[in-house]
Amino acid sequence: MAPSYDKTIATAASLAASLMLVRSLASELLPSEARDALSSALNSLRSRMTWQHTIVIEETEGWSGNRVYGAVKAYLATRTSATLSMQRLRVSSSDEEGPDSKMVVSMEAGEEMADVYEGTEFRWYLVTREVKGDQNNSGGGGGAREIRSYEVSFHKRHKEKALKEYLPFIVAAAKAIRDQERSLNIYMNEYGDEWNPIDLQHPSTFDTLAMDMKQKRAIVDDLDRFIKRKDYYRRIGKAWKRGYLLYGPPGTGKSSLIAAIANHLRFDIYDLELTGVDSNSDLRRLLVGMTNRSILVVEDIDCTIELKQREEADEEPATKSSPTEKKKAEDKVTLSGLLNFVDGLWSTTGEERIIIFTTNYKERLDPALLRPGRMDMHIHMGYCTKEAFRILANNYHSIDYHATYPEIEALIQEVTVTPAEVAEVLMRNDDTDVALHDLVDLLKLKKKDAIEIESKQAEEKKDANEIKTQSMQVDEKKIVDEIKTESVQVEKK
Repeated sequence: MAPSYDKTIATAASLAASLMLVRSLASELLPSEARDALSSALNSLRSRMTWQHTIVIEETEGWSGNRVYGAVKAYLATRTSATLSMQRLRVSSSDEEGPDSKMVVSMEAGEEMADVYEGTEFRWYLVTREVKGDQNNSGGGGGAREIRSYEVSFHKRHKEKALKEYLPFIVAAAKAIRDQERSLNIYMNEYGDEWNPIDLQHPSTFDTLAMDMKQKRAIVDDLDRFIKRKDYYRRIGKAWKRGYLLYGPPGTGKSSLIAAIANHLRFDIYDLELTGVDSNSDLRRLLVGMTNRSILVVEDIDCTIELKQREEADEEPATKSSPTEKKKAEDKVTLSGLLNFVDGLWSTTGEERIIIFTTNYKERLDPALLRPGRMDMHIHMGYCTKEAFRILANNYHSIDYHATYPEIEALIQEVTVTPAEVAEVLMRNDDTDVALHDLVDLLKLKKKDAIEIESKQAEEKKDANEIKTQSMQVDEKKIVDEIKTESVQVEKK
């Protein structure tokens, strides 16, 4: 068996060398048309003799960039374990300086990288070649330019898997990488019906958010379920959007939650200031101008603008007014105009959108604004709890426990203190002992104030009851006197 195997290998090597020699001679002696025909024939012969197939992905296609090439480059840059065996690496970084600027390690030309996808090995090569400036419709004279391409090789029985599964997986993975790494923007409507963007660099995440874990988990699960349901929303015939109402006292973390949602989903924020919008038509232009995968935020919706309830508008008596005043009233931003975008026909002008309203007073809002389909999830942002305090302490002082914890947690259950107030005290001093004892002092002061307020309210209630009792006694005496007077009058008669 061994001599036969050695003979087969020798024959294959000899044939391969012959093919290489024929190609070399052909490139020097034959005209380009004959050379191309011979090259095609040799490639066809080689493909029949080898188990390995290759897909070539060039950097450009004519004048346009090749999106798949960019996806492959981004994907392979994440395969750091595979780059360790390479002798030559390419390292690059963005122009930005600071902790967010990171180095990107990628392949150098001529290197090879192995990647395994669902048990199948794919071998990647980065190939460079020079072409004349007038080739491939590139124009620009006769100067040479470099063409870069990735080549992926695999066993020929995996060709369908490579084309229909592996490459689409790489494109999707690269998109997820870009979405995760891209900088976010927050848009504001400062000038009429135009959005003005600035960088969103809010560091809030669900890990650092001072909120009970059960409530936090419910929000994250709802968000993750929403972004995976494109086909589901299309099947049930509803716009792909989700509404959240954040309500609770000031300082309970509503703005931080919005930033955490944006960072989790990698969605831009559109901060809508309703007082800067003159009419429903301007409102429509603003909302239609939003991109997909974005968050519309209206903070303090109960006090940013007076939105008339539709019933009240219908009940208003008709009064004489000039045509100009009538037109101005009709153009005013109304609750109906806002609701039409939240879940009316205009809600279908975009996809994968989150709508968030915040308020300190939920009871002031029109019930039409709160129903499911508009505000799907109502999230109460309450006062600081024991669990929220521990998250804040870990955020600001990197500790999991301290001797003051039992006293602090007992006081938190007795008084009302917002996460913002707790955070402010923890930030005042880098010394953990000092910061936590300051927090104890704050909570004790709040408890004392609460007792005094409760005592004062009790005294006021007592005084009110005494006044009421005295009033009742006076009334009773007055009634008795009137009865006596009437009796005397009757006797006289």
